[in-house]
Amino acid sequence: MAHTFHSVAEFAAAAGRTLGVGPWFTVTQERIDDFADVTEDWQWIHVDPDRAAASDLGTTIAHGYLTLSLVPRLSSEVFAFAGVGRAVNYGIEKVRFPAPVRPGDRIRAEATLVDTRPAGPDDSGTLGRVRYVIEIDGSPRPACVLEALMLVLPPENAS
Repeated sequence: MAHTFHSVAEFAAAAGRTLGVGPWFTVTQERIDDFADVTEDWQWIHVDPDRAAASDLGTTIAHGYLTLSLVPRLSSEVFAFAGVGRAVNYGIEKVRFPAPVRPGDRIRAEATLVDTRPAGPDDSGTLGRVRYVIEIDGSPRPACVLEALMLVLPPENAS
């Protein structure tokens, strides 16, 4: 069950806290192929199972950016917002892809609210830096580690 923040102040007060770990999510070859179509990145290591099987990889692998693009989906089961105006992605400060995700791998997000600071119109909102570790089930190395910025605004700034 996701932790729900009911106000900007509650989000700001959670600085330094691990927010939780989400459930496992399976990455399929179909999802990898669909991502290749959307991004027009059809490199064989992603979409050619026969060629990839004959390589040192042994199988196709997901695009790193596919893994990154799943962060909103994965984090939605770790934390959510109610009673705020908006919570929007503000950017990414760091991102690394230490291990590849293969078709059939299960991944999940662990999220930590590293720090927060006043932001937005009249500093009425909060800018939080969330560290995500995207784990791969059974792997000693994560698929992705990133620090994302999230701007949370109160209801009066929602328009």
